[in-house]
Amino acid sequence: MLALLYLAYIDWRTFRLPNAITFPLIFLGIAFNAASDLRLTSPSSACVGACLGYASIWVLNTGYRLLKNRNGIGMGDAKLLAALGAWLGWGTLPSILLIASTTGIVGGIIWLQWRGHQLQQAFPFGPFLAIAGIIELLWPQLIPTWILPKLI
Repeated sequence: MLALLYLAYIDWRTFRLPNAITFPLIFLGIAFNAASDLRLTSPSSACVGACLGYASIWVLNTGYRLLKNRNGIGMGDAKLLAALGAWLGWGTLPSILLIASTTGIVGGIIWLQWRGHQLQQAFPFGPFLAIAGIIELLWPQLIPTWILPKLI
């Protein structure tokens, strides 16, 4: 979780997600889920999650590049989503993308207000992927311990 917060900070400040952090996160996620009794998902789901995480962003960016002749999202974001898929499994990717996109829209509106409505300016998506990954990681613990007791 600290690595995600650090990556969010780096991306927010520099618009970069360093390979020196994202690549090890991918491999550590697969290795953790393959070797640990505390695994978060099955090893096969981790491998598929890493591949689908990267591929989904790559496909989106390729489509955008075909339409606009420029990149729409960085491949650092693809590697971060691959890392999240490696740690949490392929089944979490749709909800991670939904949460990241929703929070990214809100963040984008705030960013536009803060930066003076410059629509062509780059916007970091990594922090929102990191937030979504943290939410997805903590959500199973939040429901039974914090939310359900207050509803009952």
